[in-house]
Amino acid sequence: MNRLSFTAALAAALLLAGCQPPRTPEAAADASAQAFPPPAPPAPPPPATMDLVAGKAAEAAAARQRMAAHMPAAMPSVGIMPPRPAPLPPRANAEEYAEVEDNPVRRASEHPVSTFSIDVDTGSYSNVRRMLRMGIRPPPDAVRAEEFINYFSYGHPAPATREVPFRVTTEIAPSPWEPKRHLLMVGIKGYDVPRAELPPANLVFLVDTSGSMHSPDKLPLLRQAFATLTDQLRARDTVSIVAYAGSAGLVLPPTPGDRKGEILAALERLQAGGSTNGGAGIELAYAMARQGYVEGGANRVILATDGDFNVGTVDRRALEALVADQRRSGIALTTLGFGTGNYNDAMAERLADAGDGNHAYIDTLLEARKVLVEEMSSTLLTIARDVKIQVEFNPAVVAEYRLVGYANRMLREEDFANDRVDAGDIGAGHEVTALYEIALVGSGGERLPALRYAGGGATSAHGGEIGHLRLRYKLPGSDDSRLIEEPLRRDAIVAAASPALRFAATVAAFADALRGGANLGRWDWDAIAGNARAGRGDDRWGLRGEFAELVEAARVATRAEAARGGD
Repeated sequence: MNRLSFTAALAAALLLAGCQPPRTPEAAADASAQAFPPPAPPAPPPPATMDLVAGKAAEAAAARQRMAAHMPAAMPSVGIMPPRPAPLPPRANAEEYAEVEDNPVRRASEHPVSTFSIDVDTGSYSNVRRMLRMGIRPPPDAVRAEEFINYFSYGHPAPATREVPFRVTTEIAPSPWEPKRHLLMVGIKGYDVPRAELPPANLVFLVDTSGSMHSPDKLPLLRQAFATLTDQLRARDTVSIVAYAGSAGLVLPPTPGDRKGEILAALERLQAGGSTNGGAGIELAYAMARQGYVEGGANRVILATDGDFNVGTVDRRALEALVADQRRSGIALTTLGFGTGNYNDAMAERLADAGDGNHAYIDTLLEARKVLVEEMSSTLLTIARDVKIQVEFNPAVVAEYRLVGYANRMLREEDFANDRVDAGDIGAGHEVTALYEIALVGSGGERLPALRYAGGGATSAHGGEIGHLRLRYKLPGSDDSRLIEEPLRRDAIVAAASPALRFAATVAAFADALRGGANLGRWDWDAIAGNARAGRGDDRWGLRGEFAELVEAARVATRAEAARGGD
């Protein structure tokens, strides 16, 4: 059993016994490191007199039956003494992450063009935060650098008018972790819209009510999260609620947003139990979205789940095709992850991508407010679709480059101008940030060895340019893309990184350290921690202060793992 699975099972057993699980990362790590003997064969049930006082045996049995009806089948029964952790069925408490490989260093002379889709997801960061708070070092594939970087705002300037839906800015400065190299930051900021001016919203809450959603960090937190969103709804908005477990069911038909009592009552009726027929739930949710469809409005299904779909339509490609078909009809999909143990990050992220939506992970009520209240304008109003970034580096000036993150968002060069190729969307007020690490010719920052048979020196008619930046996007309702382009001039290099670039670099370094630290240059955990503390700035919501605390927690978890020999 891996460490993450064991910790989840231990916490569940303690809760059922009436105890509290370890609350600090250190306590959680100590508890999860204890070695238990193999589970003994089930013992005969204790006499009725050990359950309750004499004469109450029948009441005790009935109470246990009622409790068992609301528990996942895999949970151990409750006796007088805390039970030993029961053997878990295959794939129970097994979180799933798609394999991620870091982008390689590229020679500009061989691969001058880099093309990728923008990404506004943040789920990787908050999911990793949950693990670090438990005292667990996250698996490398759970860490996606672009989602760490885009969790934070860097103050990119917004467009002056709405003629172009966003503004693009760049900064080039020496890399904080390797002065012989430079960092290129590309920032995109969409125009914002006051909440009162948002178009009508047609929302369908698609809620996983399978047995595994029983724990407090799942269905109870989910109900609270959706309640925060309900508070923001207006009379011209509509909400439907669909639940799915062994089968899908309609909990609330399309209901005006100002009938908050009915919506909240429907949320309170949600109970966990059964297996997970997510495919049927998605089909019913889209049927409700079509029924309440608002022309010119925001039509969206919001899927909230802790894990995989294990009955019905379970093939991920079939589900992605279903979601993509509905996307083309104007209905988007957002996915929200909850809980610990069987969370399927790979499925949640891919479905959100296919549905032109965003993926977030909700680990606290504060995160729910951030995602469902503070960022709701960005979620509900798409201002630019299929946004693609392409950078052509000048090999006469740039020897090498590496794109930080976006490994699963890479596009072929010919995809950039192909309007049939899907890419990420930008919502009102959204920020997107991307970092390239580059080594200038003759800088000494090159990492690739010189080629024995390389041609005689690159030449260029644009020697004053590092490269050329291009962006393509579509306006909502249009099938034809528009192009923005601008040169990246060498004389734009500044002597020192701005606070925004330095903090973005610190976040990127943190993600890299969690993945093994292959690209940290001269930095180590101490350098990351110091820069995290120094980069708090105007921390209105406390997110940067929390980031500094997470770096410290990661440093403790990493060193503890090293002391154990990496087991």
